[in-house]
Amino acid sequence: MKILLVKLSSLGDVVHALPVVQDILAALPGAQIDWVVEKSFAPILALSTGLQRVIPCEIRRWRKSPLSAVTRQQWNAFKADLRQTDYDAVIDLQGLTKSAVVARLARLAPGGKRYALANQTDGSGYEAPTRWVADVAIRVNPHIHAVQRSRELAARALGYSLAPSPDFGLKRHFAHTARAPTAPEKIANRVAFVHGTSRADKEWPLAHWTALGHRLNAAGYQVVLPHGNENEKRKSQSIASALNESAPGHAVVWPLLPLDALTHELAQCAGVIGVDSGVSHIAVALDLPHVQLYNFDTAWRTGPDAASGRQVSVYGAPAPGVDDVWCAWLGCLETVQQAPEQTSDALEWSASGADGE
Repeated sequence: MKILLVKLSSLGDVVHALPVVQDILAALPGAQIDWVVEKSFAPILALSTGLQRVIPCEIRRWRKSPLSAVTRQQWNAFKADLRQTDYDAVIDLQGLTKSAVVARLARLAPGGKRYALANQTDGSGYEAPTRWVADVAIRVNPHIHAVQRSRELAARALGYSLAPSPDFGLKRHFAHTARAPTAPEKIANRVAFVHGTSRADKEWPLAHWTALGHRLNAAGYQVVLPHGNENEKRKSQSIASALNESAPGHAVVWPLLPLDALTHELAQCAGVIGVDSGVSHIAVALDLPHVQLYNFDTAWRTGPDAASGRQVSVYGAPAPGVDDVWCAWLGCLETVQQAPEQTSDALEWSASGADGE
């Protein structure tokens, strides 16, 4: 069976949809699964076990100059790439006009069908063309977690039952990147601060990051600071400068990394503390000890499943307090220490280094 998934953006939404691939493969062994995604997020899909083909597009950029010769040329090339395969099922996991257009362009095999959401879910965008284009529009519970929404839509479209827990399916080994892999003996003391987010109202105060960093340093941890743009880089440098005043090496600012290399580096950390962002959701997909920070009471929709205890969300208005975040981090560590047999895949990856598959 040949299946096309359409989930174009953003990073967090793409990560939330990753378990659909493993759900389908568990129910339909041998299925060929392709995925259309914005080019900038394609590297994370390249790490997903079981995907046959990742089909990149740049709709965000093309919409800015739809009539230019370059856009027309690239759009036609994308359509030709998309229409290489006749699909038995095309599943629009996004529910927007742009994803509906992509689903409509895809070719169906004889008897094939297009599936989409029939209704909006709480806190998520939804546009009517998604159900107009679909052969089958599926209604789901409006109050549903983002991960479960995609899983349920695909399961009901293809007629299989869901496993209780999602499997994000990220590969356990990574190919060599430009940066040398971190030595295993240095893994256990790195904690990543994911402070960057596309929305300013989701940010955590700089002073809070610094205070939390001092506590981690005192406990023997090094803070590592990723960034995705110049503004985030400056904030990373500011946090690192404050933490390194007492002793060099308490904090390290990572260089700007491509998404696959960033995922590799996160996988080698002892854990991650971050705001509600795509990179924090990667930490969840990696099953790392993780504390996710919320200024809005929306963790029920996008946050980690706290049942395991190794990943939790902390909410506070106007922002979570440092004490609350610190206690949540200690709770994650306690859970990991009580269940050593469930050690994160990240540590398995650290032992294997970057040997590849």
